[in-house]
Amino acid sequence: MTAQTQPVFPKDTEALRAEIIETARALPKLGLTKGTSGNVSARTEDGFLITPSGTPYDELTEEKIVAVDMQGCYRGDILPSSEWRMHLDFYLAKSGCGAVVHCHSPRATALACHRKGIPAFHYMVALAGGDRIDCSRYESFGTRALSEAMIDALGDRNACLLANHGQIAGGATLKKALSVAEGVEDLADQYLSALTIGQPVVLDAAEMADILTKFKTYGKQAGDLKDGQSAAFELPKRVG
Repeated sequence: MTAQTQPVFPKDTEALRAEIIETARALPKLGLTKGTSGNVSARTEDGFLITPSGTPYDELTEEKIVAVDMQGCYRGDILPSSEWRMHLDFYLAKSGCGAVVHCHSPRATALACHRKGIPAFHYMVALAGGDRIDCSRYESFGTRALSEAMIDALGDRNACLLANHGQIAGGATLKKALSVAEGVEDLADQYLSALTIGQPVVLDAAEMADILTKFKTYGKQAGDLKDGQSAAFELPKRVG
């Protein structure tokens, strides 16, 4: 990514801390985690802010959100999440990523316990930025090895499953990262349902390449399209 397209990350860390707490509390509400499992972070100008280790979401305060720099050093008296290294390496590998959500969502975790990824059984796997969602190899939680396994499984995508563990998803914003994590869980649920009557049909590489092109403009209004871009779908005729 060039300097001209490098995203601008938030300076208002007070508001960002509040949004991290809101996102973390959304995880159990959306059925993406239970208890204190999972963690949430958002990038800042000099590092990232992340939820603390072992703290119930309803006890989070802005002061308990931990600042970590890009060398893996934290500030203050509260330990960051045990998975801080996965978040750090996610940001180091993906310069456009502004937020990361890790959770033990039930259906994605069920697949991960079988060490199965999610193939292109449905075109919406493209929400992770590729033609599939891979599952990493198994490594113990909270280790550098797990972080390296995550990076391998992510490839050029922004989400993956973690063997015998859960899932991790990134996005430009906290809202987007949470949406990707929710989408991965939905896909895992659909894929497991499809498997109950056999192997589902997987879309081929050519179709998924077309889908990924369409996803670049999916959700945009006609006025938002750049020169040379086409709408993601056939547009109806405008009469007024």
